[in-house]
Amino acid sequence: MVKDVAVLVVGAGPTGLLLAAELKRRGVDCLVIDAHENPLTWDRATVVHPRSVEIFDALGIADPLLKIGARQRLARIFSNGVPLAEIDLALCGSRFPFNVGVSEEVTEAILTSYLESFGGAVTRATQLVGLEERGDGVLATMDCKGEEIEVLARWVVGCDGHRSTVRDLAGIEQDGHPIEEAWAVFDAAVDGWPYSHEGNFAYFDIPPIILTALPDQRWRAYVRPSGEASDLVADATLTLRRYLPEASFAEVANPVRFHCHSKVARQYRRGRLLLAGDAAHTCSPLQGHGMNTGIQDAFNLAWKLALVSSGQCADTLLDSYEAERRPVAENIVRTGDEVDRAQLIEGAAPRRMRDASIRAAFADPVTRHQEAVAEAELDIDYGASPIVMGARSDALAPGQLWPDHIEVRPAGGAPFVLNALANRTGHTALLIAGAAASQEDLGRLQLALAAQMGSPILEANLVLAAHGPTADGHAGIDPEVAERLGVDGLTLFVVRPDGYLGLRADEGHMKALAAYAAGLGAA
Repeated sequence: MVKDVAVLVVGAGPTGLLLAAELKRRGVDCLVIDAHENPLTWDRATVVHPRSVEIFDALGIADPLLKIGARQRLARIFSNGVPLAEIDLALCGSRFPFNVGVSEEVTEAILTSYLESFGGAVTRATQLVGLEERGDGVLATMDCKGEEIEVLARWVVGCDGHRSTVRDLAGIEQDGHPIEEAWAVFDAAVDGWPYSHEGNFAYFDIPPIILTALPDQRWRAYVRPSGEASDLVADATLTLRRYLPEASFAEVANPVRFHCHSKVARQYRRGRLLLAGDAAHTCSPLQGHGMNTGIQDAFNLAWKLALVSSGQCADTLLDSYEAERRPVAENIVRTGDEVDRAQLIEGAAPRRMRDASIRAAFADPVTRHQEAVAEAELDIDYGASPIVMGARSDALAPGQLWPDHIEVRPAGGAPFVLNALANRTGHTALLIAGAAASQEDLGRLQLALAAQMGSPILEANLVLAAHGPTADGHAGIDPEVAERLGVDGLTLFVVRPDGYLGLRADEGHMKALAAYAAGLGAA
């Protein structure tokens, strides 16, 4: 008997787990399969960036991550025996101004518990072997310990890694190249370490090494091996002792060599088949963006796929997933290649030129700020997306991330920090009244917005007055905040479930809202 499901998620890494949990949270029936019989007990990804921590916080699952992980507040780059540059994540603007250093299996365990909290589970030891697209869905054939199982899914999402079976069966090719120079990794303590443990330390020497902080004063050491059979710890020690002659690695665990790829799938969607995470893109591990980009893929796709699966929006909404997320992958692949090439430069003169260039770039405060924001993954802009609307603004434009640290002063209550994402499955409308707003227009728009509650798009709305709280019950924000948002009269902001601004309307508010809903393909 063929089982029917709305969504089949192939792969139970961080991307697949988050996607499945967010679908289940929205009431979408989904099946998650994974070829491994058991969850991984160790995986080499380490860094959870601030944007990912913000997502976990909005979903109520950041506390275990923050309790277990090592807070990496800075990143330092060294070369030729001297420091070159430092990235201070305090500059990034997040409420979580640090990376969290934790091995990937811990992140997966947190996301598995999150999935289970909505009644979901991972069907393990199950491998996808065939896909047949039909008019009513996709017939997926799977092998579960030698038993053939068939499932009819309306949508299939491949979150099954860089060797993705879904991508292969969909016939989607990739642009890019393998990274020829091998990597290796091991976990260890470092005896004789004199610096902070709250950071990442990159040494652009030969062989290059990167130390990323883990819990319990341990490190994950990434190294480019000096040879196919070289001693990995000896390779890393050779570079480390150029800076710390007395330092040594101790209690070494999980040494492994690996190869990487720098590739992006040419399509993220083919019919009812979609790709996310490493199935859609792979990059150099140098900047730590691989897993985090997959987490953001899942967070972007989940709300769209839920609206389509429930029949509330047309499936054209899914085309915006590729339009928004593929350029992000292209950028991380490009910048990863640039850093990879810079790390491996040979010859004394070229290396001196590289070092001088890095030093000069980070001497500029603008560059230091940009690097911190990019490291935090808070620089992503969907302004070119086909589904964001409204005039561009130097203050806050459609497609940009809504600031999550605005203090609200409610009438008759204690101030709180507005997190437009918290516990949301749909869009949040924020109507902000600036200094020039008329009370009559504000009241009229408030009633019109209230009438939209319960629509496929809007889940919540909040009216804020720049000089509030007001006598008629409107909550208030600091007038300087309204000014920073570019609000003078009345501005309607519609924040998407992933925290990005979908609509900014400074006039013609309800007409703009209707156009936005139509652009999403709302039924």
